[in-house]
Amino acid sequence: MQKYSDIDSTDLRILSLLIENAALPYTEIGKRVFVSGGTVHVRMKKMEQLGIVKGSQLLIDPTKLGWDISAFLGVYLDKSSLYEEVAQELERIPEVVNIHYTTGIYSIFIKIVCRDTGHLREILHDKIQKVNGIQRTETFISLEERINRSIPLTDD
Repeated sequence: MQKYSDIDSTDLRILSLLIENAALPYTEIGKRVFVSGGTVHVRMKKMEQLGIVKGSQLLIDPTKLGWDISAFLGVYLDKSSLYEEVAQELERIPEVVNIHYTTGIYSIFIKIVCRDTGHLREILHDKIQKVNGIQRTETFISLEERINRSIPLTDD
């Protein structure tokens, strides 16, 4: 992974403010970091082009919409060389929200979100375990997500 020497403390402060509140207008961010809103815009475009900022997203609480089960799956592959094919198949399953290629006993570790235990069973049995290359899975149901945050960028 490449580190960028042209990212300075102002860029990091801009990112920190947006991590806290992605809806902050660039003009407000500019006031807080003592630059113009246009400068914030230019710096954000630069960080997007460098691949530091990959986009933005709206975060929702799935439980408020009836999606009450979060589960993590340790996935054993028939062969580790099947990772790319299996990952592409898993990406097609909307309930799969994270995929990680890992070391340790699992080849892949994924997070899925489902409406209820019946939906979880359906996703496991009818979709995930039917992906060619998956030998077996182990499921861990999350009882509570305590934090979900980004890395600290500044000491503020």
